[in-house]
Amino acid sequence: MSGRLKVFWQMVRRLSGDDAYEQYLKYYARHHQVDADHDCHPPLSKADFFRQWQDEKWNGIKRCC
Repeated sequence: MSGRLKVFWQMVRRLSGDDAYEQYLKYYARHHQVDADHDCHPPLSKADFFRQWQDEKWNGIKRCC
């Protein structure tokens, strides 16, 4: 039963965007590997990530209703 609860909770977190930073770090690890030929910037901090996420989400909203 605890396995089902864990899967359910992961789905809730995914749908709500609560795991967005964890997903970003996984994506970063896969696609932004630092090697000798390719210098890549470090991953964003959690605060910077959410600041950028909010800016992108609300960019262009000019009215309340």
